[in-house]
Amino acid sequence: MDKKVLIVDDEKNIVDIIAFNLKKEGYQVITASDGEEGVKKTFEENPDLILLDIMMPKMDGYEACRKIREKKHTPIIMLTARAEEVDKVLGLEMGADDYVTKPFGVRELMARVKANLRKVAALQEAGGTDNNVSKFGGLSLNTERYEVKKGDKVLDLTLREYELLKFLIQQKGQIFSREVLLEKVWGYEYFGDVRTVDVTIRRLREKIEDDPGKPVYILTKRGVGYYFDC
Repeated sequence: MDKKVLIVDDEKNIVDIIAFNLKKEGYQVITASDGEEGVKKTFEENPDLILLDIMMPKMDGYEACRKIREKKHTPIIMLTARAEEVDKVLGLEMGADDYVTKPFGVRELMARVKANLRKVAALQEAGGTDNNVSKFGGLSLNTERYEVKKGDKVLDLTLREYELLKFLIQQKGQIFSREVLLEKVWGYEYFGDVRTVDVTIRRLREKIEDDPGKPVYILTKRGVGYYFDC
């Protein structure tokens, strides 16, 4: 079955351009013209990926993203006309997996869509038994269910947070720069803001660490990058 993409944007010309290119690549396309409709269609249509604008009537993209994340782990790529770093960071803080700044190139956007859907497919195809469970201190990673537990509690991680943690665990002790993590985990060549990695690392630490200010799992090598050590 073709993958289904939901475009949530109030600019019809932008929607038409994106929809045309997605359909040309073989995707099913659903559209919504404001945040409220976008949330509603997310739960009704169960898209495989969401392209979500920020500045919209009725409900902005930040609030729509927050509401979707309460129940869904669907990959979300924010579409923003704002270039300020604080706006990009806020989208990531709300649970977005990625963002593209308008005006964007169609080729770049398609690369982001494909990369995020590839990650979902790879996780869903992962299979196995209890051999797929790895334990590190109080954390356990289950690559069959693609879930992480802290003690007996299943952590509510986004797809990107899970993928980043899994990658660092599998490369335990090895230090990676933010640029390399963007390429290896996000699945595309480095296009822009490495702040994406910093925000995702911070969100992960808030969920897996007893004291995020004094992490014991994901550590920083100043001036070099991040690594997992437990």
